[in-house]
Amino acid sequence: MARAQFQKGQKVWVECVGAWAQIEKVQPIWAKGFEEPVRLTYDVGLGREFQACELTLPVEDEADPELGKWRLLRARNKWQTSDDVAHHPYPGTYPVVVTDAADWGGWRVPGAEYDRDPQKIEYQGRLIVAAPRLMQLAQRLIDAVSESPDDATAEGLALAREAHDILKGVTQLTPAPTDVQPRVEPQMTGQAAA
Repeated sequence: MARAQFQKGQKVWVECVGAWAQIEKVQPIWAKGFEEPVRLTYDVGLGREFQACELTLPVEDEADPELGKWRLLRARNKWQTSDDVAHHPYPGTYPVVVTDAADWGGWRVPGAEYDRDPQKIEYQGRLIVAAPRLMQLAQRLIDAVSESPDDATAEGLALAREAHDILKGVTQLTPAPTDVQPRVEPQMTGQAAA
């Protein structure tokens, strides 16, 4: 028999709509001959009833509490002197994004790649450092729109949906495919092999 997975007044994420909502009513569906409801639906005030599989509870973010403290440090370029790389924005160094309190761990780039386009690598480093704050901003946008979707503009709703999709791509883990067949290279025979 069906058991309620959500309670009245509980905040849930409605996946097919892409918005937060509150359970307004838990609606049991009864069948003759059964002592308990055979199915439950939930009214969240969005115009139709939803099944439990369409709703999810908010979960605690298991991200690193140090996430917002990423920083950009400069490491000494031990293979090239400052004179050799005078065209670099910071000659004799390269950017390192540190994601750990102990000033190690994070993002680095090979010297040859940095030398090829130092402006691009500097930009990437700044972008990576700003990523946790941008994620928090996107989440605040989603929360603001989902708290009062009727008051949001069409553009605000579209931005919140796009922010949700982006965050989902970052935070949602996808399992490795189990049914992938190994790639078999064709065998060369006769004259083609020579």
